[in-house]
Parts: sequence; C-alpha cells; structure tokens
Amino acid sequence: MSANPTSNTLPRHAGLHTASRRHALIGGAVALAGLSQTALAADSSGGAGTAPTQFLESGGRKLAFRSVGRGQPIVLAHRFRGVLDLWDPAFIDALAAQGFQVITFDHSGIGQSTGERTYNPAAMVKDAKDLIDGLKLQDVVIGGWSFGGIVAQIYVAMFGASVSHAVLISTTPPGKLAKPGDQRFYDAAAQGPATLEQYTTLFFEPDDATSRAASQRSFERIFARKTGRSPDVPVEWALSQVPHSPPNPVFPSEEVLQALKHTNVPMLHLAGNHDLSVPVENWYALGAQLPTMNLVTYPRAGHAPHHQHPEMAAAQIAAFVRNTRKAQA
Repeated sequence: MSANPTSNTLPRHAGLHTASRRHALIGGAVALAGLSQTALAADSSGGAGTAPTQFLESGGRKLAFRSVGRGQPIVLAHRFRGVLDLWDPAFIDALAAQGFQVITFDHSGIGQSTGERTYNPAAMVKDAKDLIDGLKLQDVVIGGWSFGGIVAQIYVAMFGASVSHAVLISTTPPGKLAKPGDQRFYDAAAQGPATLEQYTTLFFEPDDATSRAASQRSFERIFARKTGRSPDVPVEWALSQVPHSPPNPVFPSEEVLQALKHTNVPMLHLAGNHDLSVPVENWYALGAQLPTMNLVTYPRAGHAPHHQHPEMAAAQIAAFVRNTRKAQA
C-alpha cells in the first residue's frame, strides 16, 4: 500500500527552490545523524535466504540491515508494511549476481530496527542517509519499492549529488495523479497476516494464470526462511498511518517534483501494467518533464514486477546503471 505523505509530513525546508535552503537541509540532516564511523557491510556469500542481520548504531537507535553480494552498492527502501524478509530473495540474489552489493534494511522502529516507528517520509529518508553514511558507501544507487520509492525520490531531491543512479519500483510520482489507485488494493491491504490470495491480489495480476503461478513461487521463496526473520509491522498501527481509500495526490510535493525535473541523476522506474496501487499511467502522463527518467513496464503484472520477473528486473537495472551516467551539472 502507498501511504499518504501529506504536505505537513515533509520538512518545510525540503523545498529546493534556492541553494541556501538546500544546503541548510543537507547540513541539518548530517548534523543530526550521530553516525557510527566503524560499521562495515559484509558480503554474504550464502545469498539473501541466509544473509545474517547486521546492525548499525546511529542517532541513538540500531538500524537492522543485510548485505548480499559485492560491487557497486544499491540501497533499497521498502514498501509500506515491508521488512527485511519481505523482499523476494530471488530478486536480491539476481541483483548480487549482476555485480551489486545489495543492502536492504528495516526502518526505525520497524522489524528488527529500534527507535521511533513512523511513516513520516522525511524520517525514513534520514534512515537511508544514516545507513549510507554510517557504512561509508560511495557511488550509491538509491532505490525503493512503492512507499520506498517515495523515500528514494526525496533522497534524490535532497542528496542527489551523492548518488549515481535512482531505481524506483512501482511507486507514485509527486503531485496530482492522472489515474488514482484502485479501492481493491486498499481493501486487500487492510487484511492481517499475509496469505497467498492476498499477496497475489496486491502484487500480481490475479486474472492471469502465468502471473498467479509466479506469485505462488515468490510467496514460497519469501517465507522459506524460518530463522532470524524480522517481525511483521503491526497491522492496526500501520493502517492508522494511511488513508483507507485512494488519495490523489499520494505524494503532494511540488518541491520534489521540481527537483526531479531538474536533476542530473539517471532514474529508472519499473512497473506492472496493472498496478492497483500506483498506476504506471501517472509516470507516462509526465511525458518529457522528467529528463532523466527511463520507464520499463511489464505486461500482465501488478505492484511487484521485480518479484514476478526477478532475473529480468535485475538485468534491466544492471544494464541501466552500466549504460547511463550523470549529465554534467
């Protein structure tokens, strides 16, 4: 589900209309970080299904994360109600096989991370910034799925100079939408513990037999791990953070939209053509307004195209990163 980060959840100084406001925002975020300078992300040769959970101490909290693979780091922010173990390990392993160090994490107060639990996107951006700085990562690809894609967009707006690329998966652009989400997604997302039927409705194309079969395989992979799992996000608390019907806009930030219109960070968006949560039509409606945006749309797929096509998605992300560069500022 996509949360509704209304305008008062973003910091008032998150706008990028002037250089001084941008510099103040970046400086304030760094000053608040209280970063550990000793933590290092270790490679897990066993893959996503067995990767150990590690912890970074920063700002009075512990951020739980996992690292798989070696190479250029790609840091992935999770969807609404997402925790470490709800990434499909086939997707994480496929990215690692493409030569990335794949880092996933639990946001503050969620899963195995400590600290204040919130779906304030500004606070969640700080989680990503603290993790990246604390692990001393360089040449980072920032990524995010669904709500995590909102986090990644704000990260580009605030810290674009420090990342090489952005990878967005099934998320919403800032501003008014040409096509709102579908109530069926919100109804299914309100259910409690995950079931295969719910997972298929939310993230795949339930009217297509091939997509349903892919959903079952993905579901089985995700729940194959039995030890060291991050606990689920409490349903009642999570639902209290979001609207119960499709908002429009989902992400009401003209400031971030303007930043994306002027960024030199290459951006990729992967989506299914039948996403009940955040229809891909909203990205196409922006046309040529986003000069660095690349759009890839999968047929007969829903809100989790990277779980339906993990190897293909990883290969397309790798090709994008290897073959695009920042334009000269």
